[in-house]
Amino acid sequence: MSAPTPTLWQFRHSHFNEKARWALDWKGIRHVRRSLLPGFHIPRVLWMTGQKSLPVLRLDGRVIADSTRIIAALEALRPDPPLYPADPAALRHALALEEFFDEELGPYIRRSFFHDLLPHTDYAAALTATDFPPLVRHAYRALFPAIRIVMRMDMRIDEPGAALGRAKVVAALDRIETELQPSGFLVGDRFSVADLTAAALLSPLLTPSEYPYAFPGPIPEPVASFRASLAGRRAFAWASDMYHRYRGRSVEIAT
Repeated sequence: MSAPTPTLWQFRHSHFNEKARWALDWKGIRHVRRSLLPGFHIPRVLWMTGQKSLPVLRLDGRVIADSTRIIAALEALRPDPPLYPADPAALRHALALEEFFDEELGPYIRRSFFHDLLPHTDYAAALTATDFPPLVRHAYRALFPAIRIVMRMDMRIDEPGAALGRAKVVAALDRIETELQPSGFLVGDRFSVADLTAAALLSPLLTPSEYPYAFPGPIPEPVASFRASLAGRRAFAWASDMYHRYRGRSVEIAT
C-alpha cells in the first residue's frame, strides 16, 4: 500500500510557510497544499497540533508543525538534493544560521510588515485571501476590521514593535553580508538550509517574481518605502538572486 500524499497546511502569503514550500519544491516532493484563512485557521490547526501556527505538514502518517522541523523531516526522507551540508562543522553552522533567521528575522519582519500593511484594508484582505473564491474574499474583506484587531493583539503589532522589527531586519541583512562566502552562499560552496531560510523569510519585502502566489498589486506606500530603503543592500540583492537561481518550479499536486 502506497504512503499517503504529503499535505501542507499553509497560508499562501507567509514567509515561514514559504520556507516549507520551498524545501518541498527543492527536493521534488510532490504534495498537496491546503490553504487556510488567517484567523479562521485556528480551530483546525489546534485540532491537528495543539497549537495555532502554520505551516503544518502531514507526512507518512505524522503531523509535523514548524518549518524547521518540516525541513529536518524532508531531509531525512529525501537527502538528495541536500539542504544540510555533509561536513559536520558546516552543518552546525548552517543550522545555527537557520535558527538565527527563524528567531531574529522571521517574527520581526512579520511585525513590521503587518504594522505597515494592516491599515490598508483592501490590500491586506486581498493578500491574505489570495486565490480563495470570490464569495469568500468578499466576506473576508467585510470582516477584516475585526480580524485586524485580532492580528494586532496576537502578533503584538504596534509602533514600538514595528520600529524594533525594522531594526531587526537591518541587523539580519548585516548578518547575511558578514556570513557570505566567496562561493556566494552562507555556508560552504552550495545552496543550503541557511540560504533558503534567509531568502524565504525576507520574501515579504523582496516580493520576488518567483514567489508561488501573486501579490494583489503594488504594495502600500509604507511597505514600499521600507523596501526601497533596503533595495541597495548587497544582502537584498543576494536574497533576490537566491530566489532567481534556486526557487525552482512548484511540485504541488493540483486538486
